[in-house]
Amino acid sequence: MLYYHIEIFRMSLLSHPMFAHHHHTDFLPVEKLLASKDRAGAGVSLVIPAYNEAETLPALVGTIRRELVERIPLLDELVVMDCMSTDDTASRAGDEGAAVYSLNHVLRDYPVGPGKGAALWKSLFVTTGDILVCVDADITDFDTRFVYGLLGPLLTEETISFVKSHYARPLVLDNNAFEQHGGRVTEILVRPMLSAFYPEASRIYQPLSGEYAFRRNLIEEIPFSHGYGIEIQLLLSVLRKVEPSAVCQVDMDERRHRNRPLGELTTMAFGILQTLMRNLQEDGLVLLNHPLRETLFAAGGDGWRDREVREVELPPARTVRADQEPATEAAL
Repeated sequence: MLYYHIEIFRMSLLSHPMFAHHHHTDFLPVEKLLASKDRAGAGVSLVIPAYNEAETLPALVGTIRRELVERIPLLDELVVMDCMSTDDTASRAGDEGAAVYSLNHVLRDYPVGPGKGAALWKSLFVTTGDILVCVDADITDFDTRFVYGLLGPLLTEETISFVKSHYARPLVLDNNAFEQHGGRVTEILVRPMLSAFYPEASRIYQPLSGEYAFRRNLIEEIPFSHGYGIEIQLLLSVLRKVEPSAVCQVDMDERRHRNRPLGELTTMAFGILQTLMRNLQEDGLVLLNHPLRETLFAAGGDGWRDREVREVELPPARTVRADQEPATEAAL
């Protein structure tokens, strides 16, 4: 049997961390941001990790290219990191104007299994921007607020290093929308865990939101979790590096995406739990007497089955960059 021995060696009781806050409309018109970007002399890269998202990704890429590359050149790079899709995600994204890289073709001598975190980590080796924006590929109501809203604080406030989005999240099932029922893993697993052990991080409205932006000089100094744990790993690692005042949250109003079935959420939750437990142990808040389990026991259509779920920690990109030059293959 696996036991967890919990000892309160340290409690980060920042009761009221001063996270900055904005609404995406604070950065309109977008032309003003372009002027701020020019004054800062900052290059900006947008990264979209994708796996089998041919249904939503092309429209998303096309909108970004037309509005924020061609009409208002706020972005210098538009990159899709393809996590070995089996549909035509990669080719369709390329047709819409993105530079597309396969996870397997970047940093070939540092292989890692497929996952969102792995895709974002490897994107650090093919992008050049001083600021990076990350956007999920499955947004069904996408518009450019998910980009300029995240860039705004970084381009207008030198003290901001990390920006997280938040929004209302309806749960859409069979074309019926249930308001405020989205974010199930956040509310059932992540928020209670953060409230218990990382009260400062629990003040982030949506710790698992997939839209965020950061400065390269910060993010290359922290480890990544290779899979579903990437958002919680980034958040906790950033809060170890910077003061709460360097973190900003931006209200994006509402976000709709392809809601995932319960089985996928179970796998996601297990990966996030592994990441949380690893961080708790590293911070001296939990002592694990046995290694974390990597086998998920879940019910399937034909009964119980075992599934391996393993969150691998990837080292800070700066340490890898210092050791070797990455081998990359041109866009697909």
